Amino acid sequence: MATDKEQSLKQIMDFRLEKLEKLRELGVNPYPYSFDASHHSKEILADFDKLADKPVSVAGRIVSLRKMGKASFFHVQDMKGKIQVYIKRDEVGEDNYEIFQVLDIGDIVGVSGQVFKTKTEEVTVNCGKLELLSKSIRPLPGAKEKDGEVYHAFKDKEQRYRHRYLDLIVNPEVKDDFIKRAKIITATRNFLDKAGFIEVETPVLQPLYGGASARPFSTRHHTLDQTLYLRIADELYLKRLIAGGFDGVYEISKVFRNEGMDRNHNPEFTMLEFYKAYVDYNFLTDFVESLIRAAAEAINVSTIDVSGQSVDLSKPFLRAGYMDLLKDAVGEDLTDATEKDLSAICKKRKIPLEKDAHLGRMYEVIMRELVEPNLIKPIFVTDYPKVISPLAKIRRDGNESIVERFELFVGGGELANAFSELNDPLDQRRRFEAQVQLRERGDEEAQTLDEDYLQSVEIGMPPTGGVGLGIDRLTMLLIGKTNIKDVIFFPAMRPQDDE
Repeated sequence: MATDKEQSLKQIMDFRLEKLEKLRELGVNPYPYSFDASHHSKEILADFDKLADKPVSVAGRIVSLRKMGKASFFHVQDMKGKIQVYIKRDEVGEDNYEIFQVLDIGDIVGVSGQVFKTKTEEVTVNCGKLELLSKSIRPLPGAKEKDGEVYHAFKDKEQRYRHRYLDLIVNPEVKDDFIKRAKIITATRNFLDKAGFIEVETPVLQPLYGGASARPFSTRHHTLDQTLYLRIADELYLKRLIAGGFDGVYEISKVFRNEGMDRNHNPEFTMLEFYKAYVDYNFLTDFVESLIRAAAEAINVSTIDVSGQSVDLSKPFLRAGYMDLLKDAVGEDLTDATEKDLSAICKKRKIPLEKDAHLGRMYEVIMRELVEPNLIKPIFVTDYPKVISPLAKIRRDGNESIVERFELFVGGGELANAFSELNDPLDQRRRFEAQVQLRERGDEEAQTLDEDYLQSVEIGMPPTGGVGLGIDRLTMLLIGKTNIKDVIFFPAMRPQDDE
């Protein structure tokens, strides 16, 4: 049985379909092929002194409509804003005004006419010609306006994420966030290009996934009769290119991880990975810091708010050792801790552990629970346990339990991850074999043994530094958003029946 809301929607759509039929009877094509717009609304508003009494043409969606007898006003919203239009029957003619009377909020139109200001000083296009470009059959949510103010707007977060096209129409300021995202990506590319990196592409469908600790998505290739995996990282393919003779490569790509969803995680996300031969993780800290500043400058940001704290991006980021931070949190050095030691700490502090959690997982859980929430201002956390870093070199001081790795944290969450890449093929094989043993213990996120990658390292891979940086999280940081769904056009959503 239809609800009152569904019945009301059906009545509105039926009424609009009647208008559509009337338009066709009037000889109007409600879905023509093109329109030549000369200006965006923002340009007309900004250049009124130059455009006053000059002819312009604009195209966009009707977002407010005040129909009167012989003259009416409406606002047209385009990519860059909205502008008022004045239409008078005596000027456009009886036939055109009759067409106008059949229009609704949500219809897309083209308007040609001269620019002037009303008595209230609002820049307006005096309509000389009106063309319907697309008849809207379904009404917009919250598209009501009074005295220039929108009310009953489309504010429900879940519905905005599900129906982003409606969100962009009814809340046009959202466009600005995604324009900034595009500028951040462009600035990132420019920064790497100028530094001599080559942008490359690696497979999305992989016969063997690797390069991160994550559960993959899988699919089946019928012709090959083979299971393939959506990549969880680009790392192993990009490092094959370093072994092949490239000095620096990068890829900005979609990555897929079959994991939970929260404000910082979406199963499909955008990752930047770059690798440079003959450098180490010490070089990469300053390089990453400079890259983030370049991205911020692209959207005119120099200071950001992080969890209520003001952060000046021109100041050097903090640095601290992984084990030093753990020692501060638990009161003892955990560098050589055993599973029994870490299990006791978790039990004492009531930190839940997965069944059969291994040493590496315990380190990660303790760090996540006791340290990461306090890493608010940008900080490079360095020198990680080898047991959770199978692709990084051991620290050059000979401590074989610690590797040269950093993660950049901001606002209590990870933004970037980097290594002095492991290029010793014998050590790499041992690390992969240890990961296989963890998988046999039940760790579904442990890495796999990639024989072809090992062969590329056996051929010889130069000393290399590599970085993975989340583009979505970088965008969140720089534009002040706290939910990853706000910076992804079409985030993953639970089926509505489950909400």
